[in-house]
Amino acid sequence: MAKLAFLGLGVMGAPMAGHLQKAGHEVTVYNRTEAKAEDWVKTYGGAMAKTPRAAAKDADFVIACVGNDDDLRSVCLGEDGAFGGMTAGAIFVDHTTVSAAVTRELYAAADDAQVSFVDAPISGGQAGAENGQLSIMCGGDEGAFDRALPIMEVYSKICRRIGDSGAGQMTKMCNQIAIAGLVQGLSEALHFAEKAGLDGRAVVEVISQGAAGSWQMENRYETMLDDKFEHGFAVDWMRKDLGICLDTADETGASLPVTALVDQFYKDVQKQGGGRWDTSSLIKRLRAMG
Repeated sequence: MAKLAFLGLGVMGAPMAGHLQKAGHEVTVYNRTEAKAEDWVKTYGGAMAKTPRAAAKDADFVIACVGNDDDLRSVCLGEDGAFGGMTAGAIFVDHTTVSAAVTRELYAAADDAQVSFVDAPISGGQAGAENGQLSIMCGGDEGAFDRALPIMEVYSKICRRIGDSGAGQMTKMCNQIAIAGLVQGLSEALHFAEKAGLDGRAVVEVISQGAAGSWQMENRYETMLDDKFEHGFAVDWMRKDLGICLDTADETGASLPVTALVDQFYKDVQKQGGGRWDTSSLIKRLRAMG
């Protein structure tokens, strides 16, 4: 069993760290809001630290799941950052969805500190984290990935190295690009069914068994029909991710017309007060249009 630090105890990080503790690892957690760390220790055991550096001291692996580029920099760098507390040869695994640019920046900073850095963004939502069924897409050195793989397998159903540093984040962008188009298409199909006077559940029962079937359809159609949107990844976070996708597309020369359009649709949902609704709430925008 390994000595681990886990930084960030949000809706994803808390259950992921819990799986590691339950698996027998020695886990020390850090969270910016200290009360969440205290609650986690009460629930799972383990220990908590007041800074990322203190949590990372003597850890074999330091794992992060925070909010954005700036949050990740803050837990890695500086006097209280994790890199300052890590021992040579330790591995930092980042599950945050961030830009490939900050990933490569921190990969270089980790190398200077004689530690390894694996970018490992995740997909599967809160339910995937709670059930230990996440998909993890990784970038970084092959040796570091191989060492970290048994740790990540505790809470994943698939975990693959895609390539060098930044490749994991680029793959997560592909994931979000695909989801954006799927959710908009599903929203339009269900909205059309409603306007046509069809039974939405009967419609999905049939079309989900053909080429239209998807994870989004299987897991979100009922709550979408019931106008309930508290079941997954929030619109605010999706817009953050799509912003990363669109900025990177500008850098690489990729064309993402549908993604850019759906990003604006999510902006409309935010204006409806739906920033914390899950991403399937795109259908509410269509309903509001009449």
